[in-house]
Amino acid sequence: MPVTIGALRESASHESRVSVVPEVAQKLAQTGARVVLERGAGGRANFPDALYQGVEWADSPGAVLAAADVLLTVQPLGVEQIQQLRPGAVVIGFLQPYARKNEVLALRDRRITSFAVELIPRISRAQSMDALSSQAAIAGYKAVLIAASHLQKFLPMLTTAAGTIRPSQVLVIGAGVAGLQAIATARRLGAVVEAYDVRSATREQVKSLGAKFVETGVSAEGAGGYARELTEEEKRKQQEVLDSRIAAADAVVTTAAVPGRPAPKIISRAAVERMRPGSVIVDIAAEQGGNCELTRAGEVVTHNGVSIVGPVNLPAQLAYNASEMYARNLLNFLKPAIHDAQLKIDWSDEVFAQSCLTHEGAIRHEPTRKALES
Repeated sequence: MPVTIGALRESASHESRVSVVPEVAQKLAQTGARVVLERGAGGRANFPDALYQGVEWADSPGAVLAAADVLLTVQPLGVEQIQQLRPGAVVIGFLQPYARKNEVLALRDRRITSFAVELIPRISRAQSMDALSSQAAIAGYKAVLIAASHLQKFLPMLTTAAGTIRPSQVLVIGAGVAGLQAIATARRLGAVVEAYDVRSATREQVKSLGAKFVETGVSAEGAGGYARELTEEEKRKQQEVLDSRIAAADAVVTTAAVPGRPAPKIISRAAVERMRPGSVIVDIAAEQGGNCELTRAGEVVTHNGVSIVGPVNLPAQLAYNASEMYARNLLNFLKPAIHDAQLKIDWSDEVFAQSCLTHEGAIRHEPTRKALES
């Protein structure tokens, strides 16, 4: 029997993406796999059922869960959904291992083999599988559009019969994938852009996009392309410089995050109070607690005339393209494990080995195992 690959219509109210788009469904079917989708799976991302070719349709999520040898998902499965999977089934998606204790334990106890796309190693060979990066790029783009919509100014310079309008000043904090996309988008829209990251290696990337790099004298190079957590003295020194640049900005986009930990607090209440009324902060890290002291996830807070926007699940706001990119990431991850329509995982491959969360009744990701046991 060929391997059965399934996908659900995401049940979370804030989630409109889908893990399998028509293009990817067709490519999976071409491997000889059986593809089973829940009816309406792609509807919220504007992929109606009629666009899918070579798939089978199930009328309920339970039918997909019971049939799937491999389940592709966007959001983590709930405990009840995990209980409906066959022992030994494979789940691939965003599993949020640091935040979903009960779900991780359920995956372990059900003997599910799970791969968390957050854990895919950031190596050259895995770039086409890097869902964190593909979705972060969307978040950075959308964050600037949100800032522009809240700002009561033009972003570009305009020369009109009524005089010249100066361009807005945009500050981007964090120059990872989301930050770089935010810089590029703000520049395309004509803003004057500054950017800062604790990793000095990003300086040239920032400059290459036409932005000015904010120098604070603090560097926090970390392992795996991430930033390390700063010491208290480093934070103080960084804050003095950043506060002055925040005060000068019309719009600030913050993207700083540390995997598995709350987002670092970079913008204090005092810093917000130094900003001009009408200024905007868009805090991409809102779901991890926010980079701004005043951020509330899913809300717009106004303080002293400054709007602090805490968007949730930005990629889902561009669900069509976000789904295309994410589904291709999953295809590129899974396809090397499908041979003659059968699933054969090469555990000597570092991509599979390092992204594995649970397997054969054990938590294989050591930091998650230690965190849960403690």
